[in-house]
Amino acid sequence: MHLVTVTCPRCGAEGEERFYGPCTSCRDELRAKYLGEGRVVELAEYVPKMNVTPNAVALKDD
Repeated sequence: MHLVTVTCPRCGAEGEERFYGPCTSCRDELRAKYLGEGRVVELAEYVPKMNVTPNAVALKDD
């Protein structure tokens, strides 16, 4: 793993990071601040519109 010296675009601190972006402490702070909670979303069953017709190739009898 190759580390480079970068300046954090958020707080301006210099540090050794693998990629350019917020430093480790800023990333930890952002994760804690914007922690999302998972949820289950119920969706209605798909019912095609009445004007939808089957494909003619699919109905072809051989």
